[in-house]
Amino acid sequence: MRKYSSWRSWLLGLGLLPLLASAAGKCERLVATGNPEYPPYLWRDPANPDRLIGANADLLEEIAKALKIQIDVLYTGPWSRAQDEVRTGRVDLIAGAFITLPRLEQMDYVHPAIFHTASVVWVHKDRVFPYAGWDDLRERRGGVVLNNSHGRAFDAFAKANLTLESVPSLTQAFQKLMLGRSDYVVYELYPGLAVADTLGMLGDLQALEPEVSSEGLYLTLSHNSACNDAWLRGQLAKKMTELVSAGVPDAILQRNLERWKQQQLQPSTESTQ
Repeated sequence: MRKYSSWRSWLLGLGLLPLLASAAGKCERLVATGNPEYPPYLWRDPANPDRLIGANADLLEEIAKALKIQIDVLYTGPWSRAQDEVRTGRVDLIAGAFITLPRLEQMDYVHPAIFHTASVVWVHKDRVFPYAGWDDLRERRGGVVLNNSHGRAFDAFAKANLTLESVPSLTQAFQKLMLGRSDYVVYELYPGLAVADTLGMLGDLQALEPEVSSEGLYLTLSHNSACNDAWLRGQLAKKMTELVSAGVPDAILQRNLERWKQQQLQPSTESTQ
């Protein structure tokens, strides 16, 4: 007992005891972020623009309840900045990212994937070109969203063979496509449909077949997060496995597809009142 008291006095003298106490509870709250222009997976809450909502956020809410911790899904800026916030550890989690080599060096991926999502080639309906695969994109001007991946194989092919301009958001990429400043945009199917509909461009844009790739969308935990430890990684993977096995992500996705559509109808409904 005397030995314990002496150690306690030493720690108090150094001011370390409060630090140890706070470290023990450091994972009671996690902060997540993601691509804010990514419906039905993630988008900014119209009622609280500092918050992200969508299928990925709802899934994190399910995990948080099971682990009895708080996970806040916050807007931290465009997709490129959101990734940087997680890379530095200022934010703990990305709520939905594809596997890339740079991210593997900066983040731990939680398996299994939340969803599998297809990336496609978007074109203006008046400027459709013959397309049967990646080779047909050569000699054309393409657009992508900054720091977005469409699978390691396509990313490597694109870097070696394609002319692609990176822009901060899908809105900008689609606007350039509408203006004829690019021939195509590579982006995921469901989020592309949702954003095009919001911008009033759905009737002007077309997704070509076949798809560019189909990739898993994962939760990632920053290597620099103060909460990144073996227990948390294991619990996240365990709960994700249970949710996927029960078909929960698919049900959440369908719910958020409808949620997004209803929110887009809201302004016109209000204007008629």
